[in-house]
Amino acid sequence: MHLTKFGHACVRVEKDGRRLVIDPGGLTEPQALDDVDAILVTHEHFDHFSEEALRRAVQDNAALKIWTNTSVARQLDGLGAGVTAVGEGEVFTAAGFEVKVYGTWHALIHPDIPRVTNIGFLLDDALFHPGDALTVPDATVDTLLLPVHGPWSTTGQLIDYVRAVAPRQSYAVHDGALNEIGTAMVGGFLGGIGPRYDHLTAGASVEIS
Repeated sequence: MHLTKFGHACVRVEKDGRRLVIDPGGLTEPQALDDVDAILVTHEHFDHFSEEALRRAVQDNAALKIWTNTSVARQLDGLGAGVTAVGEGEVFTAAGFEVKVYGTWHALIHPDIPRVTNIGFLLDDALFHPGDALTVPDATVDTLLLPVHGPWSTTGQLIDYVRAVAPRQSYAVHDGALNEIGTAMVGGFLGGIGPRYDHLTAGASVEIS
């Protein structure tokens, strides 16, 4: 499995010549969607979901498939059978990956701010992208894509989350608002709690075994 980090919360995963992208939002480089076979979207916030980019991608590739929650699927009305709404507990195959869905809600920011639906995706029982939530799947996770910076979590909560999921390794996502100092500070804390932790710059790739 070949993992490439793109802007903020987006990653592209490749296997056997197939390409799957998770959360190509408003902070994602356009090339993330080049020659993609499937797209997964965790929730509707602009940094994870760009209606314009997804409609353009489907226009360029009529065979492209998108899986997301009901709220996002409604915003993609008119794209027909290429868009499938899924929820917690569902399992499907996308671009050759087995995908399991976990979670229901975006993490709470404040009681006065309405929560939106958020689902996480576990690929091939190995790689987990939780979106904007600290969802703990009832499965062994080899590689966790860890949302390291947002208005809804603290570093302490992230440490507890990594310990609860217990992955072999984690890679930072949701880091677009961090400068170099913030990235180093977060890495200093998360790098010393047990599982291997790495921060990938945009465009960097790694092999996931």
